[in-house]
Amino acid sequence: MNLIVGQHRLSGEIAVPGSKSHTIRAVALAMMAEGGSRIHAPLVSEDSLAAVRAASLFGASVERGDDSCWSVTGTGGKLRDPGTVVDMANSGTSVKIFAGLAALSPFPVTFDGDASLRSRPMGHLLSALDRLNVKTSSRGGKCPFSVEGPMSGGETVVNGESSQYVTALLLSAPFAKQDTRIHVENINEQPYIEITLGWLDRLSIRYKAEKDLSLFEIPGGQSISPFEATIPADFSTATFPLVAAAVTGSELMIRNLDFNDLQGDKAVFALLERMGMEVLRGGEGTLVRPRGVLQAADLDLNATPDALPAIAVAAAFANGTSRIYNVAQARIKETDRIACMTRELRRMGVRVEEFPDGMTITGGVLHGAAVNSYKDHRIAMALAVAGLGASGETIIRDAECVGVTYPKFMDDFNALGARFRIF
Repeated sequence: MNLIVGQHRLSGEIAVPGSKSHTIRAVALAMMAEGGSRIHAPLVSEDSLAAVRAASLFGASVERGDDSCWSVTGTGGKLRDPGTVVDMANSGTSVKIFAGLAALSPFPVTFDGDASLRSRPMGHLLSALDRLNVKTSSRGGKCPFSVEGPMSGGETVVNGESSQYVTALLLSAPFAKQDTRIHVENINEQPYIEITLGWLDRLSIRYKAEKDLSLFEIPGGQSISPFEATIPADFSTATFPLVAAAVTGSELMIRNLDFNDLQGDKAVFALLERMGMEVLRGGEGTLVRPRGVLQAADLDLNATPDALPAIAVAAAFANGTSRIYNVAQARIKETDRIACMTRELRRMGVRVEEFPDGMTITGGVLHGAAVNSYKDHRIAMALAVAGLGASGETIIRDAECVGVTYPKFMDDFNALGARFRIF
């Protein structure tokens, strides 16, 4: 499916869907609980449904109803052998978390996914599991791979270039028979680790952590009770209407954002304020509008790598040269987002220079072009936002990938006046 976008101002209000990070963690932990949990306002998307399918294969019962609340009857930590390859589709978060949990059981489990998931490195997680008495095998440290426990506990080291490796260990170690010490090297994306720790706190899982998150000590033999939780709105998704308001000179009201939540991408609102956006947080929602022409800035995105495509678009419309840096891990997401955004913004007339850990972007006047999404949901949405501010028409190829995290992206933006068309 191709998406056609023309230059349009926007107006109105939008409520973004639930957090992918919270939804997947909630499903995984509900699977491990003994009894029935309820997850209100979950994100219903391709990634979160991959987690639901995995939980079902491992023995949890998931009742979705009208998708406003999922009821999950957990396994009490006694996972069932799925007896088949666990297909995680495009969900990098899910494959790591469920691999860590599967490693608790004494049977082999093979995980696989689509072409994008098969391209993403899993080796750091597998080597960390190896040190905990888990047998692993893989195709060059990538999907398809298999794990076979039971994880014994003990001491391990994990490279934190992706926070998902750390999260997988933090969510599985409490259920190991023995205590576990986890040393973390090269920590990136710290807020995502803090989201995981927030879930451990919520469920009264015991652990000790160094302040810099370089070491965790987790007692084994723990269990969790069923729970009820409401999933907060996704700040990663909220970056798209925020940047759309910035590049089109529009005023928008974004409903349902909780700035007290631990999601790191809430910092993007502060970054856009630095660049010239007015952000008014109130009881009815968050009003965003430009104070004038966007201004270039130096932007450290280490804690907010998922925001890189949208931030790159904001920089493309800003006055001056922006530097995005300290975000090398953006190269190991669904795609190499630094390289991909560099190529596609250049097609739209933007001066972009690429570096190992980021890029410099000189803002200017953008023109429409035929661009590639690389089947990456965040790149597709970012380029659609760029098209709203560019002259002429922009065509985004393979735009159906937005369903990974935001199935109603086109409908919601059309309600704001975007006039997106598909063919």
